[in-house]
Amino acid sequence: MPEAGSAPSPGTAAIAAATSTASADRTRFDRRELLAAGLAGAAFVATGTRAIAQSGDRAPDAPRTGTATVAQHRPEVPMPHGGVTAGHPLAAMAGMRMLLQGGSAADAAVAAMAVLNVVEPWASSAAGNGFATCLDRKAGKVVSLAFTGGAPRLLDPNVDPEELDSGPKAVTVPGAFGGWIALARRFGRLPLATLLEPAIGYARDGHPLDPSIALFIRRQQAGLARYPTSAAIFLPGGQPPAPRAIFRNTPLARTLQALADAETRARKGGADRDHALQAAYDYFYSGPIAQEFARFSRETGGWLRLDDLTAYRPRWDDPVTTSYRGLDIYCSPLTSRTGLELCEQLNLVEGFDIAQLAAGGPEVSHLVIEAIKVAKADVYRYAADPAHARTPVAALLSKRYAAQRRRLIDPARAMAYPQGGDADSFPQAMREGGRPIRLATRDERSRGGDTTSLSVVDADGNAIAVTTTVGGGFGTSMVMGDTGLLFNNGLRLGSTSPYDGHPNKVAPGQVALLGNGPTILLDKGRLRLVCGSPGGETIGQTQFQFLVNVIDHGMPIQAAIEAPRFALNAAPNFYRPGAAITVQMESRVSPATVQALAALGHRTEAVGPYAIGSIQGVLVDPSGTRMGGADPRRMGYAIGY
Repeated sequence: MPEAGSAPSPGTAAIAAATSTASADRTRFDRRELLAAGLAGAAFVATGTRAIAQSGDRAPDAPRTGTATVAQHRPEVPMPHGGVTAGHPLAAMAGMRMLLQGGSAADAAVAAMAVLNVVEPWASSAAGNGFATCLDRKAGKVVSLAFTGGAPRLLDPNVDPEELDSGPKAVTVPGAFGGWIALARRFGRLPLATLLEPAIGYARDGHPLDPSIALFIRRQQAGLARYPTSAAIFLPGGQPPAPRAIFRNTPLARTLQALADAETRARKGGADRDHALQAAYDYFYSGPIAQEFARFSRETGGWLRLDDLTAYRPRWDDPVTTSYRGLDIYCSPLTSRTGLELCEQLNLVEGFDIAQLAAGGPEVSHLVIEAIKVAKADVYRYAADPAHARTPVAALLSKRYAAQRRRLIDPARAMAYPQGGDADSFPQAMREGGRPIRLATRDERSRGGDTTSLSVVDADGNAIAVTTTVGGGFGTSMVMGDTGLLFNNGLRLGSTSPYDGHPNKVAPGQVALLGNGPTILLDKGRLRLVCGSPGGETIGQTQFQFLVNVIDHGMPIQAAIEAPRFALNAAPNFYRPGAAITVQMESRVSPATVQALAALGHRTEAVGPYAIGSIQGVLVDPSGTRMGGADPRRMGYAIGY
């Protein structure tokens, strides 16, 4: 694909010719289309379309007017005063309850995260990790919060990588609860006891287990069964719970109640809100909960100790940022790899006139695929914990660097997975020709990750996107003692590099890379979009395609969310130049596009029709109208008021 202003190449013209299709005029509007368009029968008369009967078998609600296909599985949700869109309906409602009680976006986010801990336990935990991107409307500033714990100080970096997949040695320092408190202290209004009330109720009294979660528990049954503390919760009676069965996590209810009580005691003792929240933080990181974590880790052969917990702090920072088509993009900084990845991907395709290409067609798909390859090669070469390594962030985000790397993109041919670029100021000693030194072990296969996401806007114009995770599904698979909490297995390969000499090689105290990338877009200082997605390695790819749909193709939020997606998979991993790349494509992608991409040299694989990512977001149009969207690929749900 040529850069803007240059003539199209013969290869580009051939792609367009090979895949052009004629669209038939539609002469009948069914009731779903009437509702989607927001039109009444009189409006159809005014536009010249024949009138639709108000009664009988042609009425808008008559069975014979129904369509054979559904353009969207979710409606857009208006949010004139505020709203929450989250990975589970009960979490979205918990956040909404806070807004209706006068709470802020931060209050809603904490309440929703707490409920996600209960209802999406395979992907979320107060003992997990994550990032939040926050718009402080009054200050006119976007800030990032990292609640990411590192490796225990006793970790042996020569450990067998398989021991970092699950079990006691896979444990990272828990960061999420510290993030909840940091959000509540800086931007919240309501007591922690109020924020945790919905989650405590669902954990204590139970909730109907979503069928997908029941399926995940069954898939992970062998791993959960290894640990009695896990089996007692997730395998009651020795078996996975049935779909829609009432599911409880009584130890988690006790843990959350104890944290709420710690805050309440402090308030009754005369503490102000800030110090009362700190009392709950201390109860988790140095008090009885921390002591239970440390006891259980020591007794099971893990490395986590009390001093790892007391030393942890969530971190406020500036987000990484770039501009795209006149909009300002803000995303998570290191140790999120996705912030760098998303910004560089947008920088790479900004040199092409995407708006002139058919949405979902082979031309734009080819461009996006190639940009993903280039950005991942750069990010996986350089990105690491900034406290332990130097990453050339400014160079990776620069337009000049993107222009140089864009030259790798050939409109007529798929490239092999490239070597990371020579980003400015990266230490010469680490370059080694761009190839990492191999470990003695032959295990270099990346492990997947599982996450959940939410986005919130409040009546004051504040906005928060959060993506939180326990790493791979159910994290370590081991509930830590009597707490009801699963920990993040963020030390696994993929989040860490399998190669010696790489800055992201697992090490004591080092924070591994996360894929979390909650994102905020501003248009001349005004909120345009807040969004995020789960999906491990696919997060940056999902959000990239979503933003192209919204910005370049002008799609409404729900249409942009539900449009077919693809994701690149690398064997053995994205750290290795020359890795075999497969483009996993949702089966709704048109056969013509798949065939054209194959003709360009892409290896494709069909996956489920709704299989990649799960965007939750709120889009604001120039008039200030806010519309929320949620992804049908999982349990996402948006609620506004």
